[in-house]
Amino acid sequence: MQDMKYLIRRQDERLHTLLRSFPAVLLVGPRQCGKSTLAAHALPDWTRLDLERPADVRLLESDLEGFFDAHPRRVVIDEAQRMPEVFSLLRYIIDRARKNGRFVLLGSASPSLMRSVSETLAGRVALLELTPFLASELADTSRASDRWFWGGFPPIHRLRQASARSEWFNAYVSTFLERDLPLLGLGLPARRLRTLWTMLTHVHGNLLNVSDLARSLAVSSHTVSGDLDVLEGAFMIRRLSPYSANVQKRLTKSTKLYLRDTGLLHFLAGLRRPSELVTWPKRGASFEGLVIEELAALAAQQLVRPELFFWRTQAGAEVDLLIVEGRRILPVEIKLGAEVNRYALAGLRQCMKDLGLRRGWVIASSQERRHVSPDIEIIPWTEVASGQLRFF
Repeated sequence: MQDMKYLIRRQDERLHTLLRSFPAVLLVGPRQCGKSTLAAHALPDWTRLDLERPADVRLLESDLEGFFDAHPRRVVIDEAQRMPEVFSLLRYIIDRARKNGRFVLLGSASPSLMRSVSETLAGRVALLELTPFLASELADTSRASDRWFWGGFPPIHRLRQASARSEWFNAYVSTFLERDLPLLGLGLPARRLRTLWTMLTHVHGNLLNVSDLARSLAVSSHTVSGDLDVLEGAFMIRRLSPYSANVQKRLTKSTKLYLRDTGLLHFLAGLRRPSELVTWPKRGASFEGLVIEELAALAAQQLVRPELFFWRTQAGAEVDLLIVEGRRILPVEIKLGAEVNRYALAGLRQCMKDLGLRRGWVIASSQERRHVSPDIEIIPWTEVASGQLRFF
């Protein structure tokens, strides 16, 4: 698949770097984001097992310890969450002969997967999150312009017709709700979760009010919070926490919510063609979510344990994104238009003043990088999409 090479080119090096430092790597991400394809191309000579394949499941069930005695290294296990007992055995195998670069585990996030890793493989496994295509990973293809409206799932970019892409999204949502979640041990009502997921398209980019969602669904706030945990754990949504600091100002305590893939956002919101995005009321919020996902991925590649926040006072001053690495903070405001006036920068200036920051960015649709003041710089969206942006 020619269009997969861009994704592999970027993540292949990261995977091999982690394998040089850890006995095992856990590669996680949403369904259909390219985990299996990445592993197959990056590790072509490794033994591969797919726990969705009955023959592979029977092989391990017949003699789990015997299999790993015969294959003590260079093993890829796909859909690893479907056999939790693998994790406890791997701990024993790794500790028996501590060498790096032995195992790669692939999986969609689930409570059992993350619990098994944290409880049994702590210190032995590195976590690598794989996203759908980033804009920079499609930058050299004719499909790059599709990235905002159609999102980044690789199968979408192998389809030409809008109707075929919409059908793919419909099947993806149905399969996720009716098949994938039950396989992850999550027996949630598919209809309720789809209704909630659709409702979240109206919340996208806004403060999250769980009580309002619960009233609309006629369920408890606790139920909605649990549903949101499931969607977040499966990489479908992002809840962005507010940044809190010791400043003499009342800050909001609510989180902001984004659907992580803009293709799913637009499909669930009822959009079927790119031309419909032009007049969609939440077009700006959609662009904001797109930029946040791109910056989050770039930060994960460049920085050590980066954290993402937003900043908002109860008086309404706001900054869309704070990228935090240790004691370093970069505030980022996101504007869809090319023109940025002084009123649009009021929240950014207030944030920088309150937090004592000397540098801020505005990501906009402008054509060139320029300073609007010595401490605030406008960064073109195209520079973000190129993947060459550097934070600090």
